[in-house]
Amino acid sequence: MTEAMAITDPQVQELLAAATAWRLLGLLFERPCEGWWQDVEALSRVVSDPEIRSAAAEAQLEASEGRYLALLGPGGPVSAREVTYRGMEDPGQIMADIQAFYQAFAFQPETEEAPDHLGVEAGFLGYLCVKEAYARARGSEEEAEVAAEAAIRFRKAHLSALAWPVAERLESTGVRYLSLAAATLARRSGPRPSTEGTAKARPRLCEDCLGCEEE
Repeated sequence: MTEAMAITDPQVQELLAAATAWRLLGLLFERPCEGWWQDVEALSRVVSDPEIRSAAAEAQLEASEGRYLALLGPGGPVSAREVTYRGMEDPGQIMADIQAFYQAFAFQPETEEAPDHLGVEAGFLGYLCVKEAYARARGSEEEAEVAAEAAIRFRKAHLSALAWPVAERLESTGVRYLSLAAATLARRSGPRPSTEGTAKARPRLCEDCLGCEEE
């Protein structure tokens, strides 16, 4: 079987579809700026997951740079960084482990966000899907399994510890596209991790300004 023929293999196609879904989820957690809406719309056309498509559709209606920064920016009420939710664990060690994953697969995202940002971590899982798909298309089962196992370990060690608490906090903000995207990311990340030693959720946020907390 040639490499071109292997790309049409159902397993390879499934991996490429998963890569697109992860990429769109990660994109929804990037700061809306020039070209962002066009990229969201383009990816949403080829994503089959109805929840992700709904999140992308809502983003076209309500996303704005100001709203994003008020909610997820520096000093905002919801942090999209993993180290925020890891309790008393060493932030340096967490970051070093994440960077080790990225370096092992030559993942170099062009982003303004930190390596432990939710959007970056989701993008990495999409990247691993592409790596696995390409390896399977070339008939390199060993390389494919390495990528697949890394994705499982990364979801369990990092993404699940971040996605679940972010989803819980965003649920009460009234920003539907982010709450939908976060809920989908949490489910895709795996089982909800233990909350022992992690940061507690903040009070419900005012839906109008997103910068204050209701009494």
